[in-house]
Amino acid sequence: MKQYSFNLIILLVLFSCNISDEKTKNNNPLIYEQEKHFKNMKQLTYGGENAEAYWSFDDSKLIFQATNEKWGQSCDQIYIIDTNNYSLDSVTPQMVSLGLGRTTCSYFMPGDSTIIYASTHLEDAKCPHVPERRVDGKYVWPIYDSYDIFISDLEGNIVKQLTNYEGYDAEATVSPTGDKIVFTSIRSGDLELYTCNIDGSDIRQVTNQLGYDGGAFFSHDGKKLVFRSSRPKTDDEIKQYKELLLKGLVMPTNMEIYVCNVDGSDLKQVTNLGNANWSPFFHPSNEKIIFCSNHESLLGFPFNLYMIDIDGNNLEQITYGKKFTSFPVFSNDGKKIVFSSNRNNGGTRETNVFIADWIE
Repeated sequence: MKQYSFNLIILLVLFSCNISDEKTKNNNPLIYEQEKHFKNMKQLTYGGENAEAYWSFDDSKLIFQATNEKWGQSCDQIYIIDTNNYSLDSVTPQMVSLGLGRTTCSYFMPGDSTIIYASTHLEDAKCPHVPERRVDGKYVWPIYDSYDIFISDLEGNIVKQLTNYEGYDAEATVSPTGDKIVFTSIRSGDLELYTCNIDGSDIRQVTNQLGYDGGAFFSHDGKKLVFRSSRPKTDDEIKQYKELLLKGLVMPTNMEIYVCNVDGSDLKQVTNLGNANWSPFFHPSNEKIIFCSNHESLLGFPFNLYMIDIDGNNLEQITYGKKFTSFPVFSNDGKKIVFSSNRNNGGTRETNVFIADWIE
């Protein structure tokens, strides 16, 4: 779900094609022919790299991260837009982060008057270094140890620092019931999930198995968590995982979707598809999970959206693009969905945010 995705997007769009290569339906050039769950799709952003758009509690606004030179920023920053604002092709949205360092994983707090996000600005005002392409060609994500989690008002003023541990703390999301936060931290020596109360108190470790656990979201009733995980099994996989982690890196090319209760009990693996399965989110019924996957890809792309029952049955493909679609998030009333995609980018490297009515 998180800031590393932009590096992945850049990799994927090298193989991009124009939207003319896709068949569309309903006289809407943004919806591909087999995408039966979408209606009235609209494009919210135009240009740059835009992703991880999340709804306010009242569904009137979206908060997202973006890198857009036209907006005066060359490193991921956090922005807020009205869900009916379709003018970002000519209007710069409201930036609510500081414009310093790199930011990621923003989310509205209860009441919609404050937000939560992670930032590296305390260590350095400059954008942190992106890892060089590996000699072996394998793709990695950086786990910046300078990330901490902050709460800000809607004017960009930080009102509280939620974490203050050495090492990576990021990927925070908020329960729809408004009482808890879940985030990923390396404070145990491994990348695990933690929960805390909405004020940052009562921090509890949720997961405890070797591997990267991240990108967690609460179910709509606040009782369960869904997340992505890379769980190395063989000696070689374990060795590689630990060596990369010491360098502040993870390899996200083999991840599956898991669910558990908020306290970590009743942990279950939902997918067993191979390749990268990530960016999961609960369907409004809490009985299904929508997620991003490239499990049908031979060369790493395309990434499309899929939906699966919480018990791992009835896998259904949702999007049918030839490039990249990810970060699906249902509105709190269950009537709409927002996601990020390379569709309609004219063969460029642009990744934009799209909004559509959800049809069962």
